[in-house]
Amino acid sequence: MYKEDLLASLERIKPYIHRTPILTSQLLNQKAGAEVFFKCENFQKMGAFKMRGAANAILKLSEEQKAKGVVTHSSGNFAQAVSLSAKNAGVKAYIVMPSNAPEVKKEAVRSYGGEITECEPLIEARQATADKIVATTGAAFLHPSNDLDVILGQGTAGLELLEDHPDLDFLLAPVGGGGLVAGCALAAHHFGSNCKTIGGEPAEADDAYRSLKSGIIEKNETSNTIADGLRTHLGDINFPIIQKYVDTIILVTEEEIVMAMKLIWERMKIIIEPSCAVPFAAVLKEPTLFARKKIGIVLSGGNVDLKKLPF
Repeated sequence: MYKEDLLASLERIKPYIHRTPILTSQLLNQKAGAEVFFKCENFQKMGAFKMRGAANAILKLSEEQKAKGVVTHSSGNFAQAVSLSAKNAGVKAYIVMPSNAPEVKKEAVRSYGGEITECEPLIEARQATADKIVATTGAAFLHPSNDLDVILGQGTAGLELLEDHPDLDFLLAPVGGGGLVAGCALAAHHFGSNCKTIGGEPAEADDAYRSLKSGIIEKNETSNTIADGLRTHLGDINFPIIQKYVDTIILVTEEEIVMAMKLIWERMKIIIEPSCAVPFAAVLKEPTLFARKKIGIVLSGGNVDLKKLPF
């Protein structure tokens, strides 16, 4: 199940995305005690993996749906991805953003043609505002992570990584809303050879870790993490996929995230955002688990606020 859907998704979005490079670093391999292959979605169009899921979901809409437009809620990366994907497809994009979203991200959305409606910085307010737009415009709602076409689109990052390195032992991705790790888990299951999927998550926003333990979707009790892209919680579409196909989730501290982020900036000379550093922090945290293994890591994005660097 989903094998053909992943292949079809990749074929569908190919003209609209970059096939991002996979980089390695001898020094980081030594630090990890393993072979690490970084899939650089920080080089993706609009700077993050979310371009994949947004493009896939929009391209799958009917002509009738496209005529009425799309609506989503997001504080940043998915807002930009939907705006750009909609523009590419000639579709109107309505974007609900919390009032405290960074101005730089709002500017990016506007530059891609997205029409912003601001709301209170609460999950409930985001959804209520999006629902209102759906009711008045008839636009199709796209959830940033809890939508099967979005999940399959995000999973194409893992699929490309496995096409280039089919012998990976582990595939790692950060866990926020769960769309990327669910898509990667499907890719690892269908295209890997005994490849296990592991999620990396901040200890300060550990809802997915607790959800896997309890068997029900838990909410974040805190979200005081520098990994701002991972403050959201799982959904009822991606959680069953995660339960079935994700091997485990490793929690990392804020200090570990900053250290991993700094290492990648310094040693690989590439810009990544804090959320992006979480899986590598997880690898460094568990040296015995990953010793002498081949590891694929999806570097999720590079949309970092340079005024707020943690180092």
